[in-house]
Amino acid sequence: MPNERLRAAMAAGGWTYSALADKVEVDPKSVERWVNQGRTPRRATAVLAAETLGEDMRALWPALRQARPARAVTAELVALYNKRADIPVSTYVDMLTQAREHIDVLVYAAIFLHEAYPQLNDLLRERAGDGCAVRIAIGDPDSPHVQQRGEEERFGHGIESRCRLALMHYRPLAGTPGVEVRTHATTLYNSIYRADDQALVNAHVWGVNAYGAPVWHLRRSDSGGMFDTYAGSFDAVWDTATPVREE
Repeated sequence: MPNERLRAAMAAGGWTYSALADKVEVDPKSVERWVNQGRTPRRATAVLAAETLGEDMRALWPALRQARPARAVTAELVALYNKRADIPVSTYVDMLTQAREHIDVLVYAAIFLHEAYPQLNDLLRERAGDGCAVRIAIGDPDSPHVQQRGEEERFGHGIESRCRLALMHYRPLAGTPGVEVRTHATTLYNSIYRADDQALVNAHVWGVNAYGAPVWHLRRSDSGGMFDTYAGSFDAVWDTATPVREE
């Protein structure tokens, strides 16, 4: 649904997609999606856009009323969310859309992305076509660690089936230049969604499904910090993972 409040605010100030995008440092396509598709930007971007337009941020994007990031306590911590479910999927999509060099996804399944944004594979192909290296690591449904996670979360075989469904979603990307898809059999301590120097890290809490666990939004500031710790963790898992072949 179009964001008519945002459209009116931009029209009143004579703002074009490109002009507002330059001001808030995003791709003009992101601004177009905010207006025409009702997407919600990440909170820091929404605050800057609202200030630029002279509007109330929560009036422009009511969905952000439910996303409650804590105040940053380090230079790398952009936001802290109580639950993954509090974050609009558009936050992930906009972050991935802005990636120019790296997209890394480490999960067991995370099929919520494809369910909420069916064009995800098209987005990843587009990014890869522009030279972005895309790496997707999903859980091996036959891994004992995946099966144990299902028991701990009282989800039974559900998580295994979700891993198989995730593989069905991502397998069509196998063989796409610039995109690699692998399955991993590791104990997953955090799900990681990385786009260049930004990352959303979904903690895993014993007995709690990932959608109910906290997420921290990181932006790399210095080498050797929190961001690099999680980026290194991704690389370590990636080295153990098995390539998925195109069928």
